[in-house]
Amino acid sequence: MDTRDKGSELAPAENMAPQTGTAAPPLDLLEAGGDITAAAASLSIKNAPKASSPFRDSLKRLTRDKRAMISLWVLIFFIVLAIVGPYIYHVIGSTYNSDLTGEPIGPSVYHTFAHQEVTHADENPSARYWMGTDGLGRDMLARMFQGLNVSIVIAFLVEVVDILLGITIGVLAGYYGGWIDQLLARFTDLMFAFPSLLFIILLVGLFGPQADQWFGNIPFIKDTGSARLVIGSAAIAFTVWPLMARYVRGQTLQLKEQQFIEAARTSGSSNTQIILRHIIPNLFSLVFIASTLNVSNTIIGEAGISLLGLGVVSPGSSIGLMISDGLEVATIHPWEVLFPTIILTIIVLCISFLGDGLRDAFDPRSKD
Repeated sequence: MDTRDKGSELAPAENMAPQTGTAAPPLDLLEAGGDITAAAASLSIKNAPKASSPFRDSLKRLTRDKRAMISLWVLIFFIVLAIVGPYIYHVIGSTYNSDLTGEPIGPSVYHTFAHQEVTHADENPSARYWMGTDGLGRDMLARMFQGLNVSIVIAFLVEVVDILLGITIGVLAGYYGGWIDQLLARFTDLMFAFPSLLFIILLVGLFGPQADQWFGNIPFIKDTGSARLVIGSAAIAFTVWPLMARYVRGQTLQLKEQQFIEAARTSGSSNTQIILRHIIPNLFSLVFIASTLNVSNTIIGEAGISLLGLGVVSPGSSIGLMISDGLEVATIHPWEVLFPTIILTIIVLCISFLGDGLRDAFDPRSKD
């Protein structure tokens, strides 16, 4: 008796299926005389999981960081609130007769950041004014919305300048080396040695009065009292890029020695092509992390110069200006300084936590 036939008869039906973890090949392939091995291989390739990339691995590490993800959602909430909040707030509330003019005014008027009602000065938070009013009777929540908008715009513009200057100078110094590296490195060290706050105060003090004339005709800047803040933002941007340039230079020095750069150079690629196609794309993670960490410093810097009276001026609003105005009555009406301080603290902490999470996710060696 053939033992092979006996074994096949005694074997259960489920044990006859292939043990490779894939489904059995279709019967039509077997009947047509198809190659079972090729069919199984094709099915295995089709069912195999997609290869993971370093970027996907970094995103997975980031999503597992609860502190960073909570911070990200809080920042998204503040950004959406700053953009959409004023439009919603302008339709919430009833109409009342103004104590000054006697005319009826609605929420589209008294819920704006510049509207003043002296008879409603220093009011506690209420159904009409959700965060109360300041010393001139202006809605604190409306001014908070405007202050968040100013902080977001300034942080974005400063980071654009920071990234452009940092990448340009850092890549040129790190890739070419020689006298170019020496010249740019010495200029960067000079900017590091110069006190940033002193430079901002000096620049705004010299050109602040002229800024009202230069930018006074621009609607957004004129209506928000941000003419001097333009000079201050330029000063902030001019003092923050050296750190970005130093990061980029160090990374470029490592990248240009890699084999793929040598292969590109051997294939006839020019220096410009190598920089644009190979060096800069590999700097994105570093630049993104560094710029995220620098956003908090930018927001603090904007609040600081507004606190010193060198940034936004009335009737405009910023978080720093609100803190400055609230300090004068902090002992009597503490909420006027407490609310903007809490908001500024939350934003700065969330940006710092998110920056730490991005650094740990995209550069796990930084933990060591």
